[in-house]
Amino acid sequence: MTIAILILVMLALLSLRVPVWITLLAISIGYMLLDGGGGGPQVVQRLTSGLDSFPLLAVPFFIFAGIIMAGGGIAERMMSFATMLVGHFRGGLAQVNVLNSLLIGGMSGSANADAAIDAKILVPIMRRQGYTNAFASAISVASGAISPILPPSIGLILYGVLAGVSIGDLFVGGVLPGILIAVALSVAVWILARIYKFPKAHDRFPPFREIWMSFRKAFFALLMPVLLLVGLRMGIFTPTELGAVAVIYALVLGLFVFKEITWRDIPGLLREAVLTTAVVMIIIASASVFGIVIAYERIPDQLTDFLFMISDNPVVIVLIINLILLVLGIFLESSSLMIILVPVLAPIALMIGIDPVQFGVMIVLNLTIGALTPPVGTVVYTVAAITGVAIPAFVRAFIPLFIALVAVLMLVTFVPLLTTWLPSVL
Repeated sequence: MTIAILILVMLALLSLRVPVWITLLAISIGYMLLDGGGGGPQVVQRLTSGLDSFPLLAVPFFIFAGIIMAGGGIAERMMSFATMLVGHFRGGLAQVNVLNSLLIGGMSGSANADAAIDAKILVPIMRRQGYTNAFASAISVASGAISPILPPSIGLILYGVLAGVSIGDLFVGGVLPGILIAVALSVAVWILARIYKFPKAHDRFPPFREIWMSFRKAFFALLMPVLLLVGLRMGIFTPTELGAVAVIYALVLGLFVFKEITWRDIPGLLREAVLTTAVVMIIIASASVFGIVIAYERIPDQLTDFLFMISDNPVVIVLIINLILLVLGIFLESSSLMIILVPVLAPIALMIGIDPVQFGVMIVLNLTIGALTPPVGTVVYTVAAITGVAIPAFVRAFIPLFIALVAVLMLVTFVPLLTTWLPSVL
């Protein structure tokens, strides 16, 4: 009964657009005052101890690195190189959109940041070449699913901290699924391009000399994810140190190599990074207080009993978990959901034999797809604010791309080697 009341109160507050961190704190404090016998000092202690984690230091570093990359000339060079490689295909600019997300995904770690870059730079060009605004916006949103799966993914860092799983293994485990998402979206674009007669970005495969020139311009940007992954797997630095290295590398590129930012831009970039980090951290802190409620009410045990009451078949249970995550991801912010749900679902995943790395990629991909899906998907409204697309038209264009993303999710769910093979080899 108490759990039902908590869920109803949470949904009511969130429907009134009360910030997630205030909702979690209000429910936690109210619960402890009514059922837990006080708990003021315990709340304060949890607020601070919830952030007392060395791996969490990677979050502000990667956020700052992504902000520098967005304004440091890296995106434009990546996009030019992607156009050289796939622009000659039918639907070439849509293919560029996907490949660009694969290249930038190893740097931004954010679906919102990646989709915003594509919406600002590529969508206007796509419209001029005959694409509908709805499809151009939809492929920009869908390709944003790649970034949170590839390292340095903020979502995988959060999962690693919450579930006690190696962040290095999670980073490497996300590489093949990230590539698979790009392949699935490229196939979808290839099919749609033939149905709707999408144009090519250019008429022929460019000569090697032009490709080489474009590669040289983008070389240092392309080198970044390689250096980060190699350094991580060789044990040169930890994931947290990796974030600091990413910031330094991005600053060197932006200031001295590409010269797209100046020293006077740094305070503004820092301010943006601090504000973004503060939003993430206050949610993590308040969710750690909510963890008291989860523990007192034995929510993981009760949810486990409920799932096994429906079925004792692991396949059915994992499908139910996927469905729950997809539906919740549509309506609620993904980082907040992860912080709330991982402590509840991770023990269940272990119980039914799902590898922790596989489950981490699965839960991040689930919630990312939710963030891309109307009516509440945050990435949708980020892109809509830039392109002005009408949501009904967007939904119609997004459906085949959504099917491609769910197909990849099913592969990640039922083919463990996609996420476990590369970490075991490296």
